[in-house]
Amino acid sequence: MAGGHKKCLPLIGFTLICLKLVTPDIPTIDQAYSKISNSITVEWATVPGATSYLLTAEDGDTVIETTVANSPGTVTGLKAATLYQITVRSISATGRSQASPPKQAKTVLAAPILEVSSPSPDSILVQWEAVYMAIGFSVSIMRANGLGRVWKENTTNTSLTFTSLDAGTLYTIKAYAWNANGTPGDDSTCNQRTSPQAPANIQVSFDSGALKASVSWAPTEGAFNYTVMASSDSSKLSCSTTLSTCTISSLQCGTEYLISVLASNDAGSSQSTSAEALKTVACAPGRVTIREDPPGHLSVAWSSVDLGDYYVAFVKSDDGLEVHCNTSLTQCNFLSECGFTYFISVFAYNKAGQSPLGDVVNYTTAPCCPTDINPVLVSSDRVEIVWSPVRGAELYETKAVDGFNVVECNDTAPACTLSALECDTKYNITVYSFSEVRGSNMSCTSQFITTAPCRPEIKNVSKDAFSTINVHWRSTNDDATYTVTAHGEKGRYLCSSRGESCTMGGLPCGSMFSITVVAETQAGRSLPSYSVPLETVPCCPAGLTVTQVTQSVINVSWTAGTGAQTYVTVLESHTGQSKCLTHQNQCLLGCIACGINYTVALKAISATGLTADCTYQAYSSSACCPLGVKLYRLGPNGIRIYWQASRGSANYSTDLYGSKGIFTCAPSAGLSFCDVTEIPCGDVYTVMVSPVSETGLKLTFCPKKIYSVTCSGSTLGMGKSFSHG
Repeated sequence: MAGGHKKCLPLIGFTLICLKLVTPDIPTIDQAYSKISNSITVEWATVPGATSYLLTAEDGDTVIETTVANSPGTVTGLKAATLYQITVRSISATGRSQASPPKQAKTVLAAPILEVSSPSPDSILVQWEAVYMAIGFSVSIMRANGLGRVWKENTTNTSLTFTSLDAGTLYTIKAYAWNANGTPGDDSTCNQRTSPQAPANIQVSFDSGALKASVSWAPTEGAFNYTVMASSDSSKLSCSTTLSTCTISSLQCGTEYLISVLASNDAGSSQSTSAEALKTVACAPGRVTIREDPPGHLSVAWSSVDLGDYYVAFVKSDDGLEVHCNTSLTQCNFLSECGFTYFISVFAYNKAGQSPLGDVVNYTTAPCCPTDINPVLVSSDRVEIVWSPVRGAELYETKAVDGFNVVECNDTAPACTLSALECDTKYNITVYSFSEVRGSNMSCTSQFITTAPCRPEIKNVSKDAFSTINVHWRSTNDDATYTVTAHGEKGRYLCSSRGESCTMGGLPCGSMFSITVVAETQAGRSLPSYSVPLETVPCCPAGLTVTQVTQSVINVSWTAGTGAQTYVTVLESHTGQSKCLTHQNQCLLGCIACGINYTVALKAISATGLTADCTYQAYSSSACCPLGVKLYRLGPNGIRIYWQASRGSANYSTDLYGSKGIFTCAPSAGLSFCDVTEIPCGDVYTVMVSPVSETGLKLTFCPKKIYSVTCSGSTLGMGKSFSHG
């Protein structure tokens, strides 16, 4: 029935106009029913002029309204299995109608919430929670692809298991609940795949080098993934794949694994396959020890390992040479050489192959010993030795031992100079080779080297009367030969001795020498002793000449004597001695008695006072000049010269010097006069009577007398005598 109400509208001005509005008719509900648990569908007759309808559902607690365009309309958002009172209002431009007479309707049961799983490859378990107001459930299952039959089961329980299904197959499951009136509720649909069968035909391939296993199998229906598991007592390893092969890495050596394969999909995993046994390679032997006893023999030992059937030990030297031994024991022996570094590795073997490489242990043998030690220089306090370099030596230690004293030198070069040694001493010299790894090779042999003799010490140098030089020295050498050397400008003079003195003759006079002594043994020569200067006596003049200057004065001259600086001349007779000291090569000696035999001696004296006594032949002074010289006329043209002979026998010569010539006469033996005949008269003559030496030399220093010879009478005019000089 149509109805209306008034609405007043204010207008501009003072006029108030009242309009009467007409509302639409009230709808009449034909039916209300529920096909879905959260909604109710309402059908009604159409109301003219209505543009839409307002549906209202009330359950006593809540009111839910929905606007729809026309009939039928559905109210949603309702609670399942709940009784609602439904009303409808029509709506037009002028308003909405009053509510229709109510009609009751109840929502159907809610759909069960399914939990589906596949506990085995041929079964699916469907579970759900109880549904409000439900007294029973219907569950059906079929292949998702629509092929095959449909299984349907009714139950009052909240779970149901379908068996005898195909493994790895996708199934569609539908379930709904019904109430006491048998009205079905909402249905619930889901898909579930059965779990796959366990894989078959498992093959295992082991890579011993990489410690990994490659596992393959026949594909399984409905499997999405495969999981390969390797289980041992201490660990579990796995790998997953969508293929039909998988590789498990990081396997442990020396371990026995059980290999199994699981197939899985969204339903779960298959049962594991029958496990395949896999033994990996043995682990590398550990605790590798090396012992060298005796030198030249290496003993290599190691610990035993699980799953090792036998062992191979490899020994490689740093020159590239490698040897090995096979054994089921845990030890091998090898020959070794000095100066090598050996690299030792041990592998264990079984049917799976070779163990991984373990620690490579190196062992360096002691460096070789030098064998060709050669002394290149041996002196009194020093020994220089060289040798060939030896393998493995980084340093050489040289020791020289003489009882309690040790002299050492260390060097990287194959040579050593041992200094500060004792002279004439026997040393035990050893060269040890050294390496940082192994230390010194103490098995090197030694050799004895004796240093050169000690330097002699000259105690004194003496000369005897025969100009022989005697050299005395002091020395502590054993079994040495000594060589004395006198070295000077005039040459070198030597003498040798095995004692502590040596005599040397024949050294030239007037020379300076340096005297040294050298000791010599089989070990070598000593240093020369400190030199001692030696001066020989001056040389005697080679020639000496004595010249009578006057009756009492003579002149002695001589050649220079080598090394002489001062001379002493001595003439000596029974009547006395005459001496002179001079730096010159001549000397005048006075107080010489005529007619006397003298010995002539000369001393040559050096600047240091060394004196050479030089003796010469005796010298006889000239005869004395005669006394009492007189002239007597012998006829008209003859003159006799008479004199008184001096002491000693002598020959005389008489000379008359005048303007008309020189006239000479010699007396007969034993006479003291001589005659000159045919002498011109009337002249003045100088008369000199002179002794004649044994050599026939006429002396000219006797006094001269002048006589006048006239031509009348029988006597000569007497002249006055005078000295000549």
